[in-house]
Amino acid sequence: MQYRKLGNTEIDVSVICLGTMTWGQQNSREQAFEQMDYALSQGVNFVDTAELYSIPPQAGTYGRTEEIIGEWLQARGKRNKLVLASKIAGPGEDWIPHIRGGKTRFDRRDISLALDSSLKRLQTDYLDLYQLHWPQRDANFFGKLGFEVPVEEHITPILETLEALGEQVKAGKIRHIGLSNETPWGVMQFLYYAEQAGLTRIVSVQNPYSLLNRTYEVGLAEVSWREKVGLLAYSPLGFGVLSGKYLDGAQPDGARLSLFPSYTRYSNPAALTATSKYVALARRHGLEPAQMALAYVNSRPFLTSTIIGATTMEQLRSNVDSINLRLSDEVLSAIEEIHNAHANPSP
Repeated sequence: MQYRKLGNTEIDVSVICLGTMTWGQQNSREQAFEQMDYALSQGVNFVDTAELYSIPPQAGTYGRTEEIIGEWLQARGKRNKLVLASKIAGPGEDWIPHIRGGKTRFDRRDISLALDSSLKRLQTDYLDLYQLHWPQRDANFFGKLGFEVPVEEHITPILETLEALGEQVKAGKIRHIGLSNETPWGVMQFLYYAEQAGLTRIVSVQNPYSLLNRTYEVGLAEVSWREKVGLLAYSPLGFGVLSGKYLDGAQPDGARLSLFPSYTRYSNPAALTATSKYVALARRHGLEPAQMALAYVNSRPFLTSTIIGATTMEQLRSNVDSINLRLSDEVLSAIEEIHNAHANPSP
């Protein structure tokens, strides 16, 4: 396994991070335990979760993923072996009314409520990294393109959010803080206010990044590199699409998009066209398409860690093994050719 610093801290995190959003819905408690045991045995020390999980979000499984991790920690007693990250959900009255009425504000009250609930489910008294899952303001995230001027905004000032998070750091409940699904403006605002007020500084940005979505490279990659707030890349396989298993209309039994076809971000016609070319490239060079896609993400200089998700042990072993793959200059050049012809079909 390889390790990189988490932001400007002294914490070494594995370049492969274990994602958990399927636990409690697609994966059972027993399967999650097996994944945790295996990942740890392979040097993976970074685990990412969220109060929102499991996915798709619904009232009946809200917080279940954190509960499973807490049960594993209680059973194994290895809290000190992990860098554990979780997230507070943002607002979403139309799709997560079961989480604080869908009206989360990143203020002292909601941050304290959400954090304490996560800690209780996780059966730990601190988190190594606590992240804002998506902005409270209306911005370009979850595939939204174009900018629309907000008609009316009632959002918690960033300075107030940083003060609230800083209080939890001082209380020992959080070691470090991060953002997720953020824009360059948002990241720089958090950095600005932290510097001006001497408050806790963000150390990471968890955004989508894959061969099908390299929009992070426009603005955010430079911020990550220069400000030492590295990318935690989620959906590096585009919900499994980049493995090639959905090509030619295939719908594998039990696969995520077979079970939840409404998730179309990575399975639109343009994405499938690009995927077919990436898969063909991998096979020409004797590579597993999924491993090639992950190896590309792993190699980016602005990346801290790649968040992998697996529903089977076979997938997990392959994903973890991607850390050992180095792509040749020929493959990297061919990837750029495909990207230039089919850029970001799944923003």
